[in-house]
Amino acid sequence: MEGDTSTDLRPVLVGDIVGNFLVPAYQRGYRWGGDEVTRLLNDISESSGRKYFLQPVVAKRRDDGKWELIDGQQRLTTLLLILRYIREHLPTAHPRYSLEYETRPGSAGYLQDPTPEQSQDNIDFFHVFKAVRCIREWFESRDNPTLAAINFYKYLSESVYVIWYAAPAEVESTTLFTRLNVGRIPLTDAELVKALLLTRASELRREREIAAQWDTIERDLRVPELWAFVTGRPSQEATHITLLLDTLAVWPKGKHRPLFHTFETLRPLIEDAAQDTWNKVVALHSLVMGWYDNRDLFHKIGYLISRGRAFGELVSLSEDCTKREFESRLDAWIRDYLSLKGSDLAELRYGNRKTADVLLLMNVETVRSMKLSAERFSFQEHAARRWSIEHIHAQNAEQLNRAAQWQEWLRLHRDALAGLPTISQEARTALTARIDAAIGDISAETFAPLEQELTTLFSLQGDSGDVDAIANLALLASDDNSALSNSVFEVKRRNILDRDRIGSYIPVCTRNVFLKYYTDAEGQQIHYWGQHDRDGYLAAMRQHVGAYLLDEGRI
Repeated sequence: MEGDTSTDLRPVLVGDIVGNFLVPAYQRGYRWGGDEVTRLLNDISESSGRKYFLQPVVAKRRDDGKWELIDGQQRLTTLLLILRYIREHLPTAHPRYSLEYETRPGSAGYLQDPTPEQSQDNIDFFHVFKAVRCIREWFESRDNPTLAAINFYKYLSESVYVIWYAAPAEVESTTLFTRLNVGRIPLTDAELVKALLLTRASELRREREIAAQWDTIERDLRVPELWAFVTGRPSQEATHITLLLDTLAVWPKGKHRPLFHTFETLRPLIEDAAQDTWNKVVALHSLVMGWYDNRDLFHKIGYLISRGRAFGELVSLSEDCTKREFESRLDAWIRDYLSLKGSDLAELRYGNRKTADVLLLMNVETVRSMKLSAERFSFQEHAARRWSIEHIHAQNAEQLNRAAQWQEWLRLHRDALAGLPTISQEARTALTARIDAAIGDISAETFAPLEQELTTLFSLQGDSGDVDAIANLALLASDDNSALSNSVFEVKRRNILDRDRIGSYIPVCTRNVFLKYYTDAEGQQIHYWGQHDRDGYLAAMRQHVGAYLLDEGRI
C-alpha cells in the first residue's frame, strides 16, 4: 500500500497493512466495548488459520502522504491494540501501521502506551484503555497466553485479511463516509466488484461503457415484477446486480456464506480478464431479459422459483440446449416437484402442502394459457403478500371463540342477507332484528344457534360436500379477519367484489370461482357454492395442471 496513490481494491493481510492513518474529525471516536472486542478476538482465533475476511477498510490518500481512514477505524484501532499486546510475548511482532485521531492530540502515542492515568483525559482514551484490559484478559484466560499470542500473530500475518479499498482522489470523503455509515451498511460484494472492474476497465479505455452497462442492468433488475419473477422476493435489496455476480461466483451450499465470497471468487477472474468476466455478466442479464419477455418461460420459471428453485439452478438447466428443450426440462421439473397422478388431484385436502402448489400452478397456467391477452401472473404480488388457502364455502365457525369475532361474523352475514333471494322480506327483517340483538349482547349461547341457522340458510339443501377438499379451496391474500375466513360463499363473494372494485390483486382462479366462471349456465346459483360448482372447478383444475401430472402407471 505504501506509495500507491491509484485506486486500489484487494484483500490485504492484517500483517501487511502499512502506513500512517488519520481518523478525521467528522467521525466519532473509538467506541468499541468488551462485546465487540471479544467477538473480534474469538472470530480470528476460531478461524484457526483458514482464510478469514474482516469487514472492509476504506481509506483515501492525503497530500501529506497519510491515509485518511474513512471506514474501518474501530477494527484497525482494535487490531493495533491486539498487536501491541502480542509484542509483549513476541518482541518481533511490530505493527507496520500507526493511527491517530484528528480530534485527540497525543492519540498516536497513547495507542502505543495506554495508561490508566491518561484514560481519564477523554472519552476516546477511556474506551481504548477498556479495550486494552479486555484484550489482556482474553489472552490470559488461555491455557498458555504466550502460545496463544504467537498463534494469533501467525493468523494475522498469514490468513486474516481486510478488504482494502483505496477511494479515488475525486471522491468527497464525508459523502462516502455518510453513505457507508448510515445504518452501518458496509461495502457490498457488488460495490467491491464494480470498483475493481472499473479500475481494470480503465486500462482498456472502456470504463464509461461498462459503467453505463452496469447502470442499465441494475435498472432492469430493479423492475419489481422482473425481480420477483427471477428471485421469488419483493424488491428490497440495496443492489440487484448481485444476483448475477453471485451466480457467476457459485455460492456454496448451506446457510453459511463466507464474507465477500463473491468478490473473492471473481477478483482473480477480473484481474486476469476483466472484459471476459464482464461479458459473462452481460450474457446473464440478456438471459434474464429473454426469459422475462417469453410468456411461456416467464410463467414456468416464475412458478419454479416461487416454489424454492434458485436462479442459478435455472441457469444451469438452460445450458447446452435449445429453447424448446429448455422448456421441456422446465415441464419435467414442475412435474417432478408436484409428483402427483391424475387420481391424486381430487384427494388433496386443506393443510396439504401439495394443495397450495396445485392451486398456485392452476393460477399461473390459467394466465399463461391466455394467448390473446397481455395479462401475466403477478409474481410481484405473490412475493409481496402473505397468501393462504381459504375455504370457498365454510360450513361452520367453530374456530371463532371471542366475542369480537362472533359479532363480526354476524355483521357480515346480516349484510349478506340483503341479496339473498330465497328469504322473504318479512323473514329477513325478523332475522336481522335477532342478529342485531345478539350483537349487542353476544355470548356463546346467543351466537351458536344464529350461526347454525345462517349457515344453513346460505347453503344449498342436501349439499354435504367435503369442506376441506381441494374443490372447495382457493388462493387468497391472508386476511387477519378470521370471521371472514369462516364465512359462507355469499359473504366471501361480496367481499371479493368489493376488493375487485378498489383494484386489489385477486388471483385469476379465485376471481373466477366467485364469479361462477367454472359453472355451466344450467347450474348457475350465484349466491351458493354446491357440488355442481365444485365439479366444474375440479374439471378446470385438471385441464390447467394436467400436463404436469404423472401418468397413472408412473411414480
